[in-house]
Formats: sequence, structure tokens, C-alpha cells
Amino acid sequence: MSPSSSKRCRTREPTAIRYRAASPGLRRACAAYYARRFEVELDPEREVIVTLGSKEGLANLAQAITAPGDVVLVPNPCYPIHAFGFIMAGASVRHVPVGPEFDFLGELKKAVQHSVPAPLAIVLNFPANPTAQTVDLDFYGEIVEFCRHHNIVVLSDLAYAEIYFDDKPPPSILEVPGARDIAVEFSSLSKTYSMAGWRIGFAVGNARLIAALARVKSYLDYGAFTPIQVAATAALNGPQDCIVEIRERYRARRDVLVDGLRQAGWPIPEPEATMFAWAPIPPAFRGIGSLAFSKLLLERANVAVSPGIGFGEYGEGFVRIALVENRQRLRQATRNIKAFLSGRNDIPELRRGEQSLAAAS
Repeated sequence: MSPSSSKRCRTREPTAIRYRAASPGLRRACAAYYARRFEVELDPEREVIVTLGSKEGLANLAQAITAPGDVVLVPNPCYPIHAFGFIMAGASVRHVPVGPEFDFLGELKKAVQHSVPAPLAIVLNFPANPTAQTVDLDFYGEIVEFCRHHNIVVLSDLAYAEIYFDDKPPPSILEVPGARDIAVEFSSLSKTYSMAGWRIGFAVGNARLIAALARVKSYLDYGAFTPIQVAATAALNGPQDCIVEIRERYRARRDVLVDGLRQAGWPIPEPEATMFAWAPIPPAFRGIGSLAFSKLLLERANVAVSPGIGFGEYGEGFVRIALVENRQRLRQATRNIKAFLSGRNDIPELRRGEQSLAAAS
């Protein structure tokens, strides 16, 4: 910071650049959001903690509750921190297949039955990254009943609670009676209020787990920059029109992408939530796998997607397409993909090689 900038900060608001734990006002705003959105009443002092984004909160809670040798159940495919947060803490991760083609509750019961030692915790993420899968409150009710019976802690990542398109707002696991006995839920202002670079989120739920996270964080950080906390409080307490605006923007992008890929000869499922589409690889390219197909799209169509294998073994055969560009650029991307799939921007020798590789597979 330059001397002049430092002087301005001292003159206008000297406390703004000091160390600052989460303000009581921000914790109250987080609790008020849960009361308004989910009709869940929380104690701001004992059941709410502010995090530097939901990713940081989950990884640090993993450090707080995990010891080497513990078993943790993680969906597969999943957002990488859901698994690696616990791997870095020394836990053994057991994957539970997730997606429209799997019975998650059935797979969970099998995983618990065959886990030695018994699982310590399970991570949930609905609406899901990368699959965009959603669940209802009945699903959470079954999860809570099962996990209470088996003494399993539930860590629910609800980062995409406000990005949904079917007029069915995603529920919180804390709406289920008794969930607070075993569950902590993570929320992020990154998606809800487009504050991704600000690194601000919060966790709510079981007071003992929130206290454990607070203990670990006390050794690692001093809380978010005060102006960011003020902005987060204003976002949570202020007019919520922006949430609807952001949601509709993603809906419009989704529609452009799905329609454009359909016209390109690559029909994909229409995501019901999140800022992602989870797209099966076109049949002609399934033999080469998601990583090779993603490289082809980048090299031949100038379109970047995430290979499904990067989210776990059960992500193979898919790519994740992010709705982070505007509609004009998404239209251009689908036109480029159409040209690639139709062979108009092809190198014949390369395509013959790809088809031979796919046939051999």
C-alpha cells in the first residue's frame, strides 16, 4: 500500500484495515437469511460462523473433525475440495456414486455397510457441482434419519441455493427436524450475489461443529477484510432483486446453450439448477474419453470445458460446461462446436485417427 493510500485509510476509517473477526451484524444477517429463505431459526452466536468462502470453511472443518484413518463418504463425481479437504486432513475417502443413473441412498447404505471403520462423515452437495442434480426435502429427511442412526456427521454444501430454474427452490437440510444434531451447512455469497473474488461465505448448524471450525480458523486467519464484511451484510439484509436478476441471467444462458447444442447435433440434458451443464460426450467420441474430447473442443472449436474425469471416476463420459459467458459468446461457442462436429473445421487425417482410436477402445 502506498503512503498516500495508507494515509487516506487512516483518515477516513482507521478501523477498516485492522484484524477483524466476523462482525455480530454479519452473523445476524446470515441467520436472518436462513429464517427468511428456509424458515430455520439459528443462534447467531453459537450456530453461525463466517468463512472465507464455502471452500475454505469445508476444508478447515475437515481439519477440525478428522484424524488419520477416519473414513469419510464423498459423492463421485464431486467438486474437488469435497474429497481433497479430507484427504489433506489424513482421512480415507470412500466414494458414493451420484447422478441421475444412480440411487444415491442405496449406494450410501452399501458404502456404510462395507466401510471399516464406520464412516465419520458424509459430504452432500445439492444442487450439485458438477452434475447440476437437485433433490427435495424428502431426500434430506431420509439422509438425516439414516445418518443419525449411524452417528454420521453431515456436511452440506448449499452454494447454489439461489441458482435454480424450475420454480422449486432447493431446500436446506436444516429444515429437517433433528438435522441440527448432526449437520453443518455451507453457503456462499460468491454465487448468490456474484461476489466470487471477495471470498466470503458462512456455515451454519450444529453448535459443536461450528465451535470446532471456529477453533481451527482462530489459528489460520483473522476474518475477512472489514469492508467485505460490511458489503456482505448489506447484500444479505438489502433488497433481493439482484438474486432474481442473476438467476434469470443464468436461465437465459442455459437456454441458449442447450438450444445451440441441440442444433449442433449434440442434445444435452437441461440443467435444473447451478451455473453448469453436465453433458454426455457425443457417441462418436465416447471411446476417446472426456479428457481427450475436451482437448479437441479447445483445439478445434476454441471452446473450453471441464473433462468429467477431473471430478472423479464416475464423471468419465461427461464434460461440464460453465454458463459463465454472456449469451453472445455462448452462441458463438455452439456455432464453433457445430462446425467441429460436422467436420467443417476438421483435419481429415486427425478425425480418422480419432475414430480408429475410438473403435479400438
